[in-house]
Amino acid sequence: MSDLRRMVSSSNALFVFEAVARSGSFTRAAEELNVTQPAVSRMLSRFEGHLGLRLFERGGKGAVLTPEGEILYRRVADGFRSIEAGLREVERLRGGKETVTISVSSAFTTHWLMPRMDRFQSRFPQVDLRFQMIAGSLRGPVENVDLGMRFVGDDEPVPLEAVVAREIMLPVCSPGYCSVAEAAELSAGSNTLIRLTDSPSDWAEHYAPFATGRTGPAKTLTFSDYAVVVQAALLGQGIAFGWVTVVAHALRSGALVPAAERLTVGDRLCVLLTPRNRPARPIIREIRAWIIAELWAEIEAIDTLFPALALKRAASARRP
Repeated sequence: MSDLRRMVSSSNALFVFEAVARSGSFTRAAEELNVTQPAVSRMLSRFEGHLGLRLFERGGKGAVLTPEGEILYRRVADGFRSIEAGLREVERLRGGKETVTISVSSAFTTHWLMPRMDRFQSRFPQVDLRFQMIAGSLRGPVENVDLGMRFVGDDEPVPLEAVVAREIMLPVCSPGYCSVAEAAELSAGSNTLIRLTDSPSDWAEHYAPFATGRTGPAKTLTFSDYAVVVQAALLGQGIAFGWVTVVAHALRSGALVPAAERLTVGDRLCVLLTPRNRPARPIIREIRAWIIAELWAEIEAIDTLFPALALKRAASARRP
C-alpha cells in the first residue's frame, strides 16, 4: 500500500480518472463529480505529470484512452467494483440481512423452489431472497444478480462448483392421466402434448407410444411460459416434456410420473453462475451448494422410484 500511495498523486485522482474514462468525456465526468470541467482537466494533467505518461488523447472525439490509459482503467474499474461490493456487504451485515438476487426460470421457481421455501428460510434465515424471473429458455449472461441458473454447452469452461447436472428431459404426466383405469376408458382417444413455444417440437416422436393407452392422433397445447406447461401436466391436461431440474420435486412427490421409461440426454449442462465482474460472497456459494445438494437428493430418490430410467447415472455426466 505504501507503494500505491507513492505512485498515485492523490486518491481523488483515481476517482476523476475513472469517471472520465468510463464516460469518455471531461464534461460529463465533471457533472457527475459536481466540479467544473477545468478542475477535472487540471487534476488529470497533474496525475499524468506525476506518472510521467499520457492517459488520454485530447481531441475532437472526446476523452480517448491511450494504451497505457486502457491498462490502468481496467485495473481501477475492477478495484472500484471490488470495493463497492465490500461496502455493500458490510452495509447488509450491519442491517442483519443479506439481500441475494437470483436469476432463474419462472418454472424452476414455481415448481422446484417454492415447495421447499420453508427449508430454504430455515437454512438461511438471514437472507432476503429476490428473483429475476425468466419465462423462456435459460440463456444469456448473468448480470446484475448474485446467482443465475443457465444451460451451457458441455464444452464451455465453467467452474466445477457451478455445475448442477447434465441436461435431462423425459415425458411426464399426472398419475390420473397415465392410470390404467382411465386409459382403458379412453383407449380410442388421443394424447394431448403440452409444448413450450421455443423448445423442439418433435420430442414426442422419439417416445411414442406413450404409456397412457391412448392411440389416436395427438393434439397439442402450446405455451410460452414453461411454468404453465408443467402446471397443465400437473392438472392432468396431457403429457409435457419435463426438464428434470424443474419437475424433480413433482416426480419425487408422485404429482407427476414418467410417461415413458426412457430419458433424453441433452448436450448442455445446467449451471449456477455468478457474475464475472465481481467476486461471489460466501453466502452465495453456500446457497449454490444448497440448491445443488437438494436437487441431487431428489435425483437419487427418483432413481430409486424409477430404476429403469437410470436417472442418476445420466445426470452425473461431467458433474464434479
